[in-house]
Amino acid sequence: MNDQYFMRIALELAKRGAGFVNPNPMVGAIIVRDERIIGEGYHESYGADHAEINALNNAIEDVEGATMYVTLEPCSHHGKTPPCALKIANSGISRVVIAMEDPNKLVSGSGIKILKDKGLQVEVGILRKEAEKLNEIFLKYITKRIPFTIMKAGMSLDGKIATHTGDSKWITGIEARRYAHVLRQGVSGILVGVNTIIMDDPMLNTRLKDQKTKDPIRIILDSHGRTPLESRVLNKNPANTIIVVTNSAPRENIEAFYKKGAEVMMVPSKDGKVDLQSLMVNLGKNGIDSVLIEGGGEVNFSFLDENLVDKVVFFIAPKIIGGRKAKTPVEGKGMPLIGDVVKLQRVKFMNIGEDIMIEGYINRM
Repeated sequence: MNDQYFMRIALELAKRGAGFVNPNPMVGAIIVRDERIIGEGYHESYGADHAEINALNNAIEDVEGATMYVTLEPCSHHGKTPPCALKIANSGISRVVIAMEDPNKLVSGSGIKILKDKGLQVEVGILRKEAEKLNEIFLKYITKRIPFTIMKAGMSLDGKIATHTGDSKWITGIEARRYAHVLRQGVSGILVGVNTIIMDDPMLNTRLKDQKTKDPIRIILDSHGRTPLESRVLNKNPANTIIVVTNSAPRENIEAFYKKGAEVMMVPSKDGKVDLQSLMVNLGKNGIDSVLIEGGGEVNFSFLDENLVDKVVFFIAPKIIGGRKAKTPVEGKGMPLIGDVVKLQRVKFMNIGEDIMIEGYINRM
């Protein structure tokens, strides 16, 4: 039996849960007999049945003696749903192929043990790297309890995110902009600085045609409480907005945000700005497992300087803007020496329409 072939199908199924299951992992499962798929399912939404249960419920024939392929170790504890491992063990399934162990300490091998103790044949590690990549957000959040952080920027060939007059629409092409919304779909929160709200008045939602979407929580860094009350983030579904302030924000401004229906998160200040380390801990405590940073150069540098960026996604358009005063994606004070620069690992290049996407992970030792 081609285990890799069937596991790839399960991994593709799992992707359908992107954005809907956070802070749970994306999981796909299929049931196979005689090289035929007789059941399939994925984790569709937070708190709903897990992939394995959906696959069993969707089976088109008796699963006795069949093989189940699942992208993550079946759970062994009572959470939002009963333990999947016991359900599988009692279903008649005789073999389970698992891509990766669950790093959650509540599971972490115990689901596999239940299956083996019940006499099922269990194999672990088929397409493990692909499964870990799929659930990189979950892997960090479940072990560190702070959000997985992605920095996204679109720039010209000469590294500008706007002209010297501030015009920025549109540097990248439509395909790159669509992919940016795919990124938004997969995260819990999208973060910008208050200057972006003041200058651009963005909606910060997910816009993808012909598919179901879920908007990330909008997180606005606003030390002094300057978010305009007429801004769209406070007038279009304000309950999905967190205004992050420090004690420098006037009480009347904070009260006005509350009246608009937004959430206000008070965090300590650092050098007159939001203390990002404290912010990330607070976001994690609130169940926000991932953040997409779409801020300007100052916000981007602040996160890099605090070593709070896990992944970078930059889109480079084949355009030259010029201008010594034109904004760049990373500003701040910068690194003093080449030996101090932020380095990427596992770098990938991809053509997205007319643009080039560079994706990499931060390697800070």
